[in-house]
Amino acid sequence: MRTEHAPRPLGTDMVGTADRAARRGARRRGAIAVAATIALTVINPWAVPGPAQAATPAAAKPAPTAAAKSVTDWTTRTVAPGVELRTGVIKDPDAKPSWTVTIQAPAVNRLTGAPTSAPLSTRAWADDTARRLRDAGLEPRLEQVRWPAYADTPSGTMGWRVRVGSYATAEGAQSTSQKVSASGLRPAVEWTGYDVQQPADRESVHVAVIDSAAFTGTVAGTHNGDVADRETTSSVAAKVGSLIGVNGGFFITSDADGVQGTMAGIGAYDGELQSMAAGSRAALILDDGGRNPRIADLTTTVTARAGTAGYAVEGINRVPGKVRNCGRPGATPTEEPRQDLTCAKTDDLVKFTSSFRADLPTGPGVQAVLDADHRVVSVGARGGKVPSGGSVLQGIGGGADWLTAHGRAGEPISVEEVIRDTAGRQVELGPDDSVVSAAPTLVEDGRNAVDAATEGMLDPQDLSFGYAWSNGRQPRTMAGIDKQGRLILATVDGRQPGVSEGFTLVEGADFMRSLGAEQALNLDGGGSSAMAVNGGLVNAPSDVAGERAVGDTVQVLPAGAGR
Repeated sequence: MRTEHAPRPLGTDMVGTADRAARRGARRRGAIAVAATIALTVINPWAVPGPAQAATPAAAKPAPTAAAKSVTDWTTRTVAPGVELRTGVIKDPDAKPSWTVTIQAPAVNRLTGAPTSAPLSTRAWADDTARRLRDAGLEPRLEQVRWPAYADTPSGTMGWRVRVGSYATAEGAQSTSQKVSASGLRPAVEWTGYDVQQPADRESVHVAVIDSAAFTGTVAGTHNGDVADRETTSSVAAKVGSLIGVNGGFFITSDADGVQGTMAGIGAYDGELQSMAAGSRAALILDDGGRNPRIADLTTTVTARAGTAGYAVEGINRVPGKVRNCGRPGATPTEEPRQDLTCAKTDDLVKFTSSFRADLPTGPGVQAVLDADHRVVSVGARGGKVPSGGSVLQGIGGGADWLTAHGRAGEPISVEEVIRDTAGRQVELGPDDSVVSAAPTLVEDGRNAVDAATEGMLDPQDLSFGYAWSNGRQPRTMAGIDKQGRLILATVDGRQPGVSEGFTLVEGADFMRSLGAEQALNLDGGGSSAMAVNGGLVNAPSDVAGERAVGDTVQVLPAGAGR
């Protein structure tokens, strides 16, 4: 991967110090400085404590410091020269999680206006709900929940939570849940070990460090040849013969939101852009076969040109009119990134590459089929397949009008693609470069810099959106880069009460810093989190059905291996 500017030192990204400072200042929007709220001491990589909790409710037991936790059952092995794997369990002997019943507060989705519910609300709601529970013969407890140490949200109280009971099993909480329902309130049976303000008892982690100074192979993001396909991380790892493999970015999981397996954010493999950015979001850039990894927020601008006429392409390898995770101009109900929301566009132009091997989307609109020289082969109804070595443009609304006016058989339509970082510098893809993206940023310049609101993972004005995913413990996959330029790939298992709870976003940032990461981002998580070693799964994914088929993956390949 090449840029328009001088090469950067190994292990640093291209955003200058002034640019970083400006971006962080814009994101904070009045929030307190991260450094003033984090109690974590960055330690030597491999001496891995549990992450410190950044913010504690007034009524809650303080979370333990890093030193109070212990890592047990560590195993360390060298997978190949320059590739080290470490597995362990972070334990807190003082943690006493249990099952409880949480009352859900009525809420309204800020963007759609749809009625929904939230786990927190105002003190007035909490007081009234507590009164109703006491009238029903139940004894409630009120919990004040404070904002974690995000870089771009308010500080202080996030909201109030109302709960009833403490039980050893989920089944034990069910009878209380039924009583809550009978009182006209909406209950949810929950494990307190997932709470942002409570310590976790166990967190199972896997960490791989790839040192390009000693490793002779490559690291690549890959969709294994078909961007419209889903496959498990371990299956891809076995096929390509990788040493280490982890899941990559966010992807489509439902036909209602697009074509399953296609990415919901920027993705590039073997030097070719295969999906566009969802606004400005964090990306892992694997430059020169992963020898120079870096992390930066990236945006994409793509333009189709026929002679002097141009039209903005707002998608690559996605269904026209459907924008998963939003973040594109003209999208409704928002142009900003919004995790797991499918936005709509009435005027849209989308490019399909030869790596899109599924049937092309059908429906109203027009498509132009282009050959390997970008010349129009045909213009007509949407559908069929992308020709080998060629591409297809599909348009609806204004995009269809443009194709109808300018798509002439035998004439060229070029497509210009520009990737930029937040400093405005252009990133050029070479044949050995790849990009995998998710959200949010976790660490920047060695400090916690979790910009969850900016990257669309939660909404400070709407606690019904993103609370559990961001503020609760979840399985997560993370990537980071240390001062020596080494790539760190890490997973934590979660959603397994008493076995492994997972990390909050802030805990993920703390953990990556404890490994020595100067830069880090959150990749896809939840049931997608997976790590394979020599083609075999080594972690415990949370889906009941087992390892989830995902979109793209990151694979650490020995010298001479294909992808």
